[in-house]
Amino acid sequence: MTIRFASFNLFQFVKTPYSWYIKKDKFSIEDWEKKTSWIKEQIKQMKCDIIGFQEVFSADALKELTKELGFEYFVSVDLAKTHKINKNVYISTTVALASKYPILETQKVQVHGKSIINHDFKGHFKFSRIPIKALIELPNKQKITVYVNHFKSNRLNEFEYIFNKNNTLEQKKEQTKEALKKDYSKALKQRLCETSSLYYDFKKTTTPIICMCDLNDKEFSLSIDALTNREYHEKVRENKKGKAYLLYDAYYLFDKKIYNPHPLQKEIRRTATSYYQGYGNVLDYIFVSNEFNIKDKNKNKNTLGKISSYEVFDKHLQDNPHGSLLQSDHAQVVCEIEFD
Repeated sequence: MTIRFASFNLFQFVKTPYSWYIKKDKFSIEDWEKKTSWIKEQIKQMKCDIIGFQEVFSADALKELTKELGFEYFVSVDLAKTHKINKNVYISTTVALASKYPILETQKVQVHGKSIINHDFKGHFKFSRIPIKALIELPNKQKITVYVNHFKSNRLNEFEYIFNKNNTLEQKKEQTKEALKKDYSKALKQRLCETSSLYYDFKKTTTPIICMCDLNDKEFSLSIDALTNREYHEKVRENKKGKAYLLYDAYYLFDKKIYNPHPLQKEIRRTATSYYQGYGNVLDYIFVSNEFNIKDKNKNKNTLGKISSYEVFDKHLQDNPHGSLLQSDHAQVVCEIEFD
């Protein structure tokens, strides 16, 4: 049995006559039809069973759209808020989840108070978008927990730290310490509080986990450590160093092949999912728990399956890197899991 999961940032999914953020920003009836037609076609091409959506304003319209495509189950744990004076203008967005298989339970992920204190967050903390936590039963009766997230964006591009796979956690913490302490990087601190809250929710979860998100942070970022790495939060025994992860980036659990490689090419370059000022970044991810880490199968007796494919649907960004309101400004990430 194979199940395909996807993360899909819809880019201002607002049904006419509603607007997003300001009155003039809204779709005409014709443009809304073009946007929804593109989304439907994209979902058909992705051939997914379970999809996590970001930038959802009009949840009812998305529920109707996905039901037409065979997704019988749909949830959102929050409502997009409208302006106090003009109720046709949305001022906040939400995430949503569509599934072809039964959603047995749905919860809002709660803020982890100790993490907020540990990060010295000033003022009242709340998620940028409340994450979804859903228990889903697959056709083989296996139950999994699916999370859908959209973390704090960094609109001012403030203190954008860029790390690589060689940077240690200690190096990342040291480089960001002053900016976090002096609140120079408020967006990063917000993300770290959000991802830390998710981490502690993962720890309480007893079923296999699939986490689909627009992280709004780059590959190898400190945000990913806060989301997945025990060493970020607690002391880890020496023999567990480097193997202390609750979740794994599914991209690295799939064995990629290079066809007709250039003699000097030593690795495959990861496909960007979003662009800023012409430069591509990986912002959209699917993380999975150790039950799907086939690379650690000898040490992991609880393996349930393997990542059989990992795809990035970015054709629309190849034509226009910054995306289009009638399509999306993000690529869609699809992860296929082959269950044992």
